[in-house]
Amino acid sequence: MNSAHCQSEYEVRFDWGLAGALAVAGEVDVAVVVDVLSFTTTLSVAVDLGTVVLPYRWNDESARDFARQHDAVLAVGRSRAGFGQVSLSPASWRSCPVPPARLVLPSPNGSTIAHHLAASSVVCLGACLRNATAVASWIGDRRPRGAKTVAVIAAGERWPGGELRPAAEDAWGAGAVIAQLAAHGWSGLSPEPSSLVQRMNLSKAGSGSCSWTAPAGESWSSRATAPMWKSPQKSALATAFRYLKTSASSAPARPEGVPAKDPPSGR
Repeated sequence: MNSAHCQSEYEVRFDWGLAGALAVAGEVDVAVVVDVLSFTTTLSVAVDLGTVVLPYRWNDESARDFARQHDAVLAVGRSRAGFGQVSLSPASWRSCPVPPARLVLPSPNGSTIAHHLAASSVVCLGACLRNATAVASWIGDRRPRGAKTVAVIAAGERWPGGELRPAAEDAWGAGAVIAQLAAHGWSGLSPEPSSLVQRMNLSKAGSGSCSWTAPAGESWSSRATAPMWKSPQKSALATAFRYLKTSASSAPARPEGVPAKDPPSGR
């Protein structure tokens, strides 16, 4: 791979999809995955409700065994979710009377990327429009402790043939995180995140309304899915997955839901 594509000389990096994540996030201190519709938005809602979320590959038969090994519930498909069951739809969480304590939440883009990054020692955060400020604040608080490099990954979507389709809502979410990182004193942006922020001219009202009319938003709207992702909660959390390697197994250790300021020891 061309070394320039890794953006290794910069503090803050940006790229798209799984291939981009593997290129720019391999040696960073913190990676931020942005999948607004819908993995990281649903993730933020789940963590607000106290659920520990484990990412996993999409459409993988081993997900059920993975959930069993980690004493977790496996999310169901959106179209199959009944009363009390949770899925990738944020609305399913608001109608669930007792959210699960631990959940495996596969998705074709954001969760798959997070699961791949979990194989390294990188701290992986899930960001969306509702918690971009909290994510940047969480990272900023750790900079004095040695965090020097950040990679922001816009998950995007996929065409039927499997090719990456960049998604507007993920560009806005990534731009929001990068802009907040800059506000917290991070400099050394590579040309990719720098140009993204310059193009975005983000505003809270504008990004919310535009996302709902973007292709993925129209797809969600056609399913009559409530736009829960647009409603910031007072306890908005920066959601982190910290996987610690163990000598006994290559499986990831327990992930943590980390609040914006002082992280707990785990749930």
